[in-house]
Amino acid sequence: MEIRKIVQPGEAKACARMMAASEPWITLRRDYETLLRIVANPAREVYVAVEGSKEIAGFIMLNMQGAFIGYIQSICIAPGWRNKGIGSRLMAFAEERIFKETPNVFICVSSFNPNAKRLYERLGYEVVGELKEYIVPGHSEILLRKTIAPLTGFKKQQ
Repeated sequence: MEIRKIVQPGEAKACARMMAASEPWITLRRDYETLLRIVANPAREVYVAVEGSKEIAGFIMLNMQGAFIGYIQSICIAPGWRNKGIGSRLMAFAEERIFKETPNVFICVSSFNPNAKRLYERLGYEVVGELKEYIVPGHSEILLRKTIAPLTGFKKQQ
């Protein structure tokens, strides 16, 4: 399995379709067009896990700008690839990429997604806050962080 940046518009469309048909995006009321705009946003880094040269097993989207540099905006695994370690591999890839530039990785998980929250906590993430009814009524977004050092004194890797 190879993890690489998206290289063609068809891959962004496939990622948006995968999200639109999956939780948590269904409950968060995100449709295909909205998700395609998010995935295709050039300000984001999108990496796909591909088997062979075609099949996208999953992807991860990073935001390396703004207040939360090192924010994992989305991670999505194709139904046939779930529970096979793809999510953990994508998370490890993202952490390696992010920790070269900043000592913190941030991710939000929806309150109705306890399995994802357990995965992130197992990977060393800690809850740092709750955004109540941030996206949809009745649900919170839980902000988690994994850190290797305080911001002061951290040196970017070359």
